[in-house]
Amino acid sequence: MLQPSLHNIISPVEEGKKYIIVNVLSGNADFISGEEKALLEGKLATYPEEFLQKGYVADPIREKSEYQLKYISFLEEREQEEMQLFFVPTYSCNFTCSYCYQSGYDAQGKLLSKEITDAFFEFIARQFPQRKKYITLFGGEPLLDSAPYRERIAYFIEKAKENQLEIAIVTNGYFIESYLNLLDAGFTREIQVTLDGTGDMHNQRRRLKDNSPTFDKIVANIDATLARNIPVNLRMVVDRDNINDLPALADFAIRKGWTQNPLFKTQIGRNYELHYCQDGQSKLFDRLSLYKELLMLMENHPQIVEFHKPAFSVIRFLEENGKLPDPLFDACPACKSEWAMDYTGTIYSCTATVGKPGEKLGTFFPEIQLNEAKIKVWQQRDVMHIEKCKTCNLQLICGGGCGSIAFNQNNSILSPDCRPLDALHSLGAKAYLE
Repeated sequence: MLQPSLHNIISPVEEGKKYIIVNVLSGNADFISGEEKALLEGKLATYPEEFLQKGYVADPIREKSEYQLKYISFLEEREQEEMQLFFVPTYSCNFTCSYCYQSGYDAQGKLLSKEITDAFFEFIARQFPQRKKYITLFGGEPLLDSAPYRERIAYFIEKAKENQLEIAIVTNGYFIESYLNLLDAGFTREIQVTLDGTGDMHNQRRRLKDNSPTFDKIVANIDATLARNIPVNLRMVVDRDNINDLPALADFAIRKGWTQNPLFKTQIGRNYELHYCQDGQSKLFDRLSLYKELLMLMENHPQIVEFHKPAFSVIRFLEENGKLPDPLFDACPACKSEWAMDYTGTIYSCTATVGKPGEKLGTFFPEIQLNEAKIKVWQQRDVMHIEKCKTCNLQLICGGGCGSIAFNQNNSILSPDCRPLDALHSLGAKAYLE
């Protein structure tokens, strides 16, 4: 017996009159009328032929079979994905950012040793011999400016080149110029840098520990990085304090010529609680309120889109590619295509857990020890193993969300980090499709 697909996501564009329907299992999306929406929400003997052709109505048995086949394909493709290995050479930082989630971590006050570096490269060669992979230096601040520390990083980069592993770096951007002579354009995948707005706004939020401003030096370092033909990924961390500076930052980037450079890209990061309570929680956006604010700003300041195009779940992908992405059975790469390790020889699941007390999964130095039971839970996490995801029509776009956030909220890795993706489709349709 035919019935509406379990994977239909119907979102209002104009309440009662116009809706967008998205079904990533069948790979189709359309605008539909209020009358068509009513048909899909009722149990009828017959449905329009177009609904059957596009998978909005399906035989449940056949749909389940298609689901299982695509799940198998997803697992097979994930096994072939390039692996990202994060390495933290220090938890120390020269900045004092107002929203740092690592502020309670123990920096331990010792330098990365050559023994640890050698052990790291030996471990990843042994543990992931057949996987294509690259390394991302993370922190703390991975590019600190002292001669002994820079010598340790130079040795790490030399070992990466010896092993033909590309490097990406997540940095606050203040000391990039001190390291540019170590970073070849073809070998450095990208450098991620954060600007939280134009000068005054950024300097309120991201200052040196001696309270000095940082904006001008970071901007100069972005210019220098692009001049070396090294890609820059500019991130803006937003909350209610700085969101209204987004148009000004967009104008600044456009005037600098950054947005016309094919090596330049951007992302918007939402300031949110990860492990430690933040002061001034009223400043924080939830996911939906952030995207509502972004849509309003885009409507009033269309130049923002030249600087950054928000995803609105899968809607930007649909607008840019003319099709939907493949079903996402798992949004959490931890212990699958992502691992994180640090200069103490400790192994963690991902960037959200690295350095966090209680999240240790093993060691690669002074000996290799793995907590296989913990690792197995991370590795099995997907929508097939999260009970609440199994009956959710958003599952193949949400993918269960972030495992670390789910654990923090529910004390279980095998629980969902739910996201209002149906509401984001409404906003995205207004932003890109109408």
